[in-house]
Amino acid sequence: MKPDYLIVGSGLSALVFGALMANSGKTVQILEAHEHPGGFGHTFTMAKKYTFNAQFHYVWDCGEGQMVNRVLKKLGLDQDVTFEQYDPKGFDHMRMPGYSLDIPSEPEELIQRLSKLFPEQGVGGASLAETRIRQFVNDVEKTGAGLKHLAPPIKPVQLLKNAGEVLCAAQYLNSTLQDVFDKFQLPQAAQTLLALQWLDFLLPPNQLSFYAWVALFRGYQAGAFYPTQHFEQVINSLVKVIESHGGQVLLNHEVTNFRLEDKTVTGVEAMDLSTHQTQEFLGSTIICNLDPQRAAKMIGLEKFSKIVRRKLNYEYSASNYMVYCVVKDLDLRNYGFGKWNLSHTGHQSINEAFAQMYEHHDYSNPSFAITTPTLLTAARGDCPEDCQIVEFLTVANYDYFKQLRESDPKAYRQKKQEILDSILDVVEKHYVPNFREHMVFHVTGSPTTNERFCWCPQGNSYGSILTPKNMGLGRLNHETSLNQFYFCNASSGYPGFAPTFWTGTLLYQRLSGDVLLGDS
Repeated sequence: MKPDYLIVGSGLSALVFGALMANSGKTVQILEAHEHPGGFGHTFTMAKKYTFNAQFHYVWDCGEGQMVNRVLKKLGLDQDVTFEQYDPKGFDHMRMPGYSLDIPSEPEELIQRLSKLFPEQGVGGASLAETRIRQFVNDVEKTGAGLKHLAPPIKPVQLLKNAGEVLCAAQYLNSTLQDVFDKFQLPQAAQTLLALQWLDFLLPPNQLSFYAWVALFRGYQAGAFYPTQHFEQVINSLVKVIESHGGQVLLNHEVTNFRLEDKTVTGVEAMDLSTHQTQEFLGSTIICNLDPQRAAKMIGLEKFSKIVRRKLNYEYSASNYMVYCVVKDLDLRNYGFGKWNLSHTGHQSINEAFAQMYEHHDYSNPSFAITTPTLLTAARGDCPEDCQIVEFLTVANYDYFKQLRESDPKAYRQKKQEILDSILDVVEKHYVPNFREHMVFHVTGSPTTNERFCWCPQGNSYGSILTPKNMGLGRLNHETSLNQFYFCNASSGYPGFAPTFWTGTLLYQRLSGDVLLGDS
């Protein structure tokens, strides 16, 4: 018997959609090529005792009454799947030569901290920098509020009631973060400190959509979180909801083709990677969690409408380099780490830092983020008691690493080691002097690692690239122009933990009529 919903891929948006549909009484079947569910949210174990999450670090919209919490309540998971909040006095610690800034939750406190760093005096004794910083932060607040009113499901009455905020957001439709920095003439160091979350997008200010930056920055200001029982429990809990309502999550099943009759997608062909047997799977409605561009090419681009083909013509986001690391007999809290992330750059400009690493493959002066999952929750299970997990993240060029890996595997390994050494040199110089002495395990991941284990084309980390062109009215959504076939993916919604929750929930709402999304 074919299920009501056949879902291709088990990324977070697909699991959220599948869990909500299963919970509502629909039959759900999910096919996943990997041995783990969860896409970039999957957890893996190394050396039989260290567990790491593939790509998730910290999340937003998870507090009481916020969107993720409302979805979990709908699924009866809110008491089991809980979150620990980062320090609201400084959830992101930004570090650059000559400057240090902890990003607080309160916008006014952010203004005050930045103003103290840039005290140059203007007319009448008032700080010129403070005036510009205040104007910038106020526009960030108004734009963020306006974007909420412009996000589906749009309510015309709300647009009229909040016209000022909506108009403020609308003026930045085609703006990069750099455009807005320039508009308010912020000091260069202030720009760099504010943009040091760039690793959450893998784009520098001169390319990054202002909308994307505002959504994430304000999202974290409203509460940055980490799952109490780590990300593995979140993924497993969603899978359990699906299976407890009679649904299936079939791992090691790679979809090789889509079945199309006239303009209707009726099913797929999938290979069981453990037996190499191919089987046909049918569904009343097919939900595609695969990369939409890749899926459309499998089906045949000519089968889609011109409008959808135009929206499918996106570039992929940049990829990343990761170090998953374990230290022993070292308490990182003694070195300034805790319930926050740390972002470091040796450059005055993030635009320059990005170009040096991404375009020139030069990591001699790296910009990178550090996250310490073990310090974010009291719940252990990720490593032995005398150890702590620490992870490093920076940008990397897929084409460069792919060419290296295929043409010279030794040079590929050497490059990964070179980047690690460069990062560790900075860590030991500025943060933890004896860090290497305490390392008992590490494994590095490159863009080709992303492609192999997360099945993402070109190793992309965030689906389609988050430039202004790709964040406006022409962005792909769930609509495919084919019957009974919907996209549900970071590129047809938005990337990240909370945005993928939103993407899966929005599609559930549209297909079920059950309203979960509203003002939060």
